[in-house]
Amino acid sequence: MTTRERFHACMNYGAVDRVPNHEVGTWVQTKLRWRDEGLAIDDYHWDWFVGEERWGLDPREYFDVRFDMVPPYEEKVLSRDGDTEIIQRANGVVSKALVTGAAEGMRASMDEYLRFPVETPADFAELKKRFRPSSPSRYPAYWRDFAQRGWQQRDHVLVLGRNCSTLGFYWRGREWMGTENLSYAWYDYPEMMHEMMEFIADFTIETARPALEAGVVPDYIFLNEDMSMKNGPLLSPDTYRTFILPHMKRLVAFFKSHGVPWFVVDTDGNCELLIPHLLEAGVDAIWPLERASDMDPLAVRRKFGRSLRLWGGVDKRELAKNPAAIDAHLRSLAPLVADGGFIPTVDHLVPPDVSLANFEHYIARKQQLLRGEAF
Repeated sequence: MTTRERFHACMNYGAVDRVPNHEVGTWVQTKLRWRDEGLAIDDYHWDWFVGEERWGLDPREYFDVRFDMVPPYEEKVLSRDGDTEIIQRANGVVSKALVTGAAEGMRASMDEYLRFPVETPADFAELKKRFRPSSPSRYPAYWRDFAQRGWQQRDHVLVLGRNCSTLGFYWRGREWMGTENLSYAWYDYPEMMHEMMEFIADFTIETARPALEAGVVPDYIFLNEDMSMKNGPLLSPDTYRTFILPHMKRLVAFFKSHGVPWFVVDTDGNCELLIPHLLEAGVDAIWPLERASDMDPLAVRRKFGRSLRLWGGVDKRELAKNPAAIDAHLRSLAPLVADGGFIPTVDHLVPPDVSLANFEHYIARKQQLLRGEAF
C-alpha cells in the first residue's frame, strides 16, 4: 500500500498492511541529549512534522499556507534583567522569559505572560487588519503550478497549513487575549466574542478557499485548539456550544464540501466533556490523548465508539522508564490497534528524560504493534 492508501484505510477501519507510523517531534533539549548519546544530528531530519527514515515514519507533506498574522508584530527584546528578558513576540504577546535555551530555540521554562494584543473591542478591530485572507504572502510562490503538476497524483498524505495546522477558535482567542482574560471575556464582552468566533471561521475559510477551489484537496485538516488542562476543558461545554459550535460546524462543513475527508482537532489535556460537541460539528479524530490527563484511548473508544478516530495515546512517561515498561504499555494498546481508526503516537513532543536507547526500543516495538505482531 502507499502511505496515502494506508492512512485512509486505517481511518475507514479497513484492511491495512500495517497501521500508519506517525510521530510529532521532540523537545530541542531531547535532540541535544540524543546527540550526546550518539545520534548524528546532521542526519537527524525529524523535526516537528517531517518524516524520518531512521525510524520508519510515514511521510506527510504540508502545504505551506499561512494562517498567521500578516504582517506580524516586530519581534524584539524590550528589556533584560539578569537571566530573564522581556520580549515582544511576533503574535503581539509580551512575555518575560528565561534567557537560557533561547539560542537553541526552546527556553527552559514557560514564559510569564504580561500583555496581549486584545484587551478591548477596539483592540480587536485593530487586530483584524493583520488577518486579511487575500494577503499574497499567505501562499508560497508558484503554488498553482506546483499544485497542477505535483499534488494531484500523490502517494503520500497532504495536509493544509504551515507546520501542519490551522489555528482554532479557542487557540486564537487565548493567543489574542490570554487564558485569564479570555475566560472573563465570554461574560464581559459577549458581543465581541461572538464577532471574534465568526471572524475566525470566516478568515480560515477564505484563506483556504483558493487552494481548495484550485483542486488542492488535502487528506486532512488539523485544527490546533489546546482548550483543555489536566482536569478538564478551559471553557464549559455550554460556553463552547454558545460561542464556538455554530462556527465550528460551518468550518468543518466548508472543508468537507470541498472533498477533504477528515477533520482532526488537537487539544492537550482532558477534553472529554467537549467531545460530544466536536462530534456534532463533524470532527473525525482527536489528538494527542494525553495520558497524564486521564485520556485513556481504550476508555474513549468504549464511550464514544467508532465515530471518533483516535491519534496519540502513548504515554511519554512510560518511555522514560525501561524496555519492559514500554513493552507492557504498548501491549495494552494492541486491542485498539486491531480495532482500527487509531494511530498510536507519543502524546506530544518527546521530552528529554527519554533516552535515545529507550526511544529506539519504543519505535522497534511500535513497528511490531503496527504490523499486528505479538512481542
